[in-house]
Amino acid sequence: MPAVYHFRHRVLEDEIDDQGHVNNVEYVKWMQIAAVAHSSEQGWHAERYRELGAGWVARTHAIEYLAPTYRGDEIVVQTWVSNFKKITSLRKYKIVQSRDETLLAVAETNWAFIGLTHRVPRRIPAELIDSFELVPAEAEP
Repeated sequence: MPAVYHFRHRVLEDEIDDQGHVNNVEYVKWMQIAAVAHSSEQGWHAERYRELGAGWVARTHAIEYLAPTYRGDEIVVQTWVSNFKKITSLRKYKIVQSRDETLLAVAETNWAFIGLTHRVPRRIPAELIDSFELVPAEAEP
C-alpha cells in the first residue's frame, strides 16, 4: 500500500487547448483520477464508500502551473495524503513529465467527508484513516 501513489497518463488530443498545450482543467481531472485510484488501492473503492453511505467532496483546489505539457507526453501524477482532521483531509499532488521529471504542476485539494444521503459532513471513520500512511511535509516527494 503506497504512501505516495503514482498515476501514469499519456496526454490525449482532446486534452489540448487552443494554445496547443494541455488545458488547465485537465490537471484537475488527473488529480481526481489519481485520488480515486489511490483510495481504491488502499481498499476504499466506490462500492465500499456506498456501503458506508459516505464519500468525499472537494472543498478547495490549489494548483500552481510550472511548465506546459503536450499531446503524446507521458505524465505522472504523484499523490499522497498530508493530513486527516475531523471531517477533512488534505491531499497533495506533484505532476511531472515522465521522460525527464520536469515538474509541471504542484497542487493540493482539501476534501470534506460527507454522508451521501443528506450531503452533510461526517466524521472520518478510524478504519478509513488507518488505511492511509500520512506523508509529512519533510517526507514529500
